[in-house]
Amino acid sequence: MPTAISYTRVSTSKQGQSGLGLEGQQAAIDAFCAQYGFDIVGRYTEVETGKGHDALDRRPKLAAALAHARKLKAPVVVSKLDRLGRDVHLISGLMVERVPFIVTELGVDTDPFMLHLYAALAEKERAVISARTKAALKAAKARGVKLGSPVARETVANARAHRWGDTTANRAAALKAIEEIRATGIASARGIARELTARKVPTPTGSAIWAAAQVQRLIQG
Repeated sequence: MPTAISYTRVSTSKQGQSGLGLEGQQAAIDAFCAQYGFDIVGRYTEVETGKGHDALDRRPKLAAALAHARKLKAPVVVSKLDRLGRDVHLISGLMVERVPFIVTELGVDTDPFMLHLYAALAEKERAVISARTKAALKAAKARGVKLGSPVARETVANARAHRWGDTTANRAAALKAIEEIRATGIASARGIARELTARKVPTPTGSAIWAAAQVQRLIQG
């Protein structure tokens, strides 16, 4: 039986103390490894924001997981790509370590190039949302809205909602396409993402390429 190393991460000490998020990540990893016949021989949990250019240096548990995996020539398994990092630079740095990574929501056969692509798409989506939110706050301030008030919070929420492009129209179209795809027997987020890309259904940010994570976020609302 092939071996694997499990890595889970939460971004705040409060989450780490409560266990929120960690149990879900570990459950996803356990189920994935059971399905594909991996024996988890090491489990590493980190409580760290992971932000900044030196994020990898500030994650001792990830460093330990990499060393363990390298010694056993085993992959490191995570539940979602953002548990490794939220920017392309960090993902590229991890690839240099020459340790294979498996992201459960993307599937066992996702190669390093695709991980870079998914990371780039996620980074672009965050940048678009951030820019729209800042623009909404600036416009609200110009109108005399006191930032931090309920009106300002609603303005920010509306700006974030615009990540769907044509808001409800694009979202409804994507959900309808997902329903049609599911009716054909395709159930996994990865499979649905491939089919949406093939059908040229726009993503929330207007891209032509879908990622499994985007499909899951849309389905979960």
